[in-house]
Amino acid sequence: MPPTVRTNTVFTLHEAAGAAPSLAALQARIRQSQDCLQQIRPLIPSTMRAHVAAGPLTDDEWCLLVKSAAASTKLRQLLPSFLQRLNDCGVPLNHIRIKVQTPGR
Repeated sequence: MPPTVRTNTVFTLHEAAGAAPSLAALQARIRQSQDCLQQIRPLIPSTMRAHVAAGPLTDDEWCLLVKSAAASTKLRQLLPSFLQRLNDCGVPLNHIRIKVQTPGR
């Protein structure tokens, strides 16, 4: 069996994702999730913004990742305004989940 010839072609993540449809779809979901966070960012108290990250996005549900239970409690109070803002911006979500990230994960 002849040896396999390998080329040392380097691709950026963006190029690799564009070449694979499943990766391209994942990359689009990540971008949409980040866009959702930017839309609601003004509604998040400024002292809490550093503790909130965009999480997974499905067709009708989005997840916010927070660093503490205290932050999740406050954000739960703001969920109706978050949903309203996103729906007003054309993002058809029915539900936002909040997940507390545990240290080391």
